[in-house]
Amino acid sequence: MKKINTRILINVFIEIIVPYSWLRMVFSTSDGVLVSTGLRSLKYFTILSNLLEGFASVVFLLNLKNEKQWVNLLKYVAAVSVGLTFLVVVVFLGPLFGYLFMFIGVNFWLHIIVPVLAMFEFVIYNRERITVRDNMIATLPMVVYGIFYLGNIIINGVGQWPDTNDWYGFVSWGLAVGILIFFVIISVTYGIGLFLRKINDRVKKNGNK
Repeated sequence: MKKINTRILINVFIEIIVPYSWLRMVFSTSDGVLVSTGLRSLKYFTILSNLLEGFASVVFLLNLKNEKQWVNLLKYVAAVSVGLTFLVVVVFLGPLFGYLFMFIGVNFWLHIIVPVLAMFEFVIYNRERITVRDNMIATLPMVVYGIFYLGNIIINGVGQWPDTNDWYGFVSWGLAVGILIFFVIISVTYGIGLFLRKINDRVKKNGNK
C-alpha cells in the first residue's frame, strides 16, 4: 500500500507541475534560450514530451481501480520521451547553450524533475510486461517529431535567429548531419526504452523473490 500511495503522489505532482510550468512559459513576457512565449512553446520536444507525461499521469490516476495494459504502455512511452529530453539536455544542449540556461526557471522542472520522476516511477512501480514491440512504440513520438522538424526546415529553410526553424541547432553542420543526428536520437530513444525496461525487469524479479 505504501508503494501505491507513493506512485499516486508522484503522478499527482506531475499532473500539477507540468501544466503549471507550461502555462508559465506560455504567459511569459519574453523569450529565451529554448523558451518561447504563447503557443510557440509547443514547437519544443521538451514541452511536448512533458505534456505527454502529464497526460499519462492523468490517465493513470483516472484508471487506478481498473488499471489496463494500455495505460502502463502510455506511461512507459511518456517516461521514455521525457527521458530523452533529459539525456539530450545533459549531453547535447547543455554543452551547446550552457547548463545554466537549461536548468533555470521552468526548465528546472521540465528538464530534470519531471523526467527523473517519470523514469523512477516506471522502473520502480511498473508491474506489467514491456515487450520489444512496446520499446519500438516508445520511439514513435520522437520519430513523428523528427519528421515534422526536418520537414519544416526542408520546406521553409533554416531561417535566422531568433526566427530560426532549427531551434535545436541540429542542422548547424548541414542538413545531412541533421538527418544523421535524428537517426542517432531515434536509436538513443530506443536505448533509453531498453534500459528502463531492463531495469524494471530486474526490480520486478527482485520483488518476486
